[in-house]
Amino acid sequence: MKLNYKGKFDGDVNSIPHGDHKPGAVKFREPEDPKKLGLIANGIATAIVMLALLGVFLRGGFENFSIAGIFLSYITLFPHEILHALCFKDEVYLYTNLKNGIMFVTGPEDMTKGRFIFMSLLPNIVFGFVPYILFMINPQWKIMGTFGAMCISMGAGDFLNVFNAITQMPKGARTYLHGFNSWWYMP
Repeated sequence: MKLNYKGKFDGDVNSIPHGDHKPGAVKFREPEDPKKLGLIANGIATAIVMLALLGVFLRGGFENFSIAGIFLSYITLFPHEILHALCFKDEVYLYTNLKNGIMFVTGPEDMTKGRFIFMSLLPNIVFGFVPYILFMINPQWKIMGTFGAMCISMGAGDFLNVFNAITQMPKGARTYLHGFNSWWYMP
């Protein structure tokens, strides 16, 4: 994996490095407009964080909410993208636009369905589910509960990718990223 920092994303989807489309490739059924995709992801993130924080509350009451856990979750934004990047074998590109709440990695290589799902979920497992489950086992670790709940919700866009891969890609298909969209094809 070779990480290339591309700097601030200016909104031009055509400037994102990508490979050529594969013969017979099918675009995932997902919103074309990045803003619409962002609105959907934010709605999912809100629902997830509400449910996860409800779990924190039910496990130990209001005293289990941790401002430190919320703060720490925002520190993971960059490491979250690095974990995605580690799942690429070749070139990977990191973009940021923190003013608009955007940070993402992309790469032109093909992936199996399984590797794409793993790549999408890895940061959410490491920063979200593991700390959240540890809190559920031991509610004295309240920072981990709030931290995990927040980090799980930050994976809303990743969960959309996983849902699309599971529901749209046939067995044996491969996927690749092109702009803000994912495509699949049969090799």
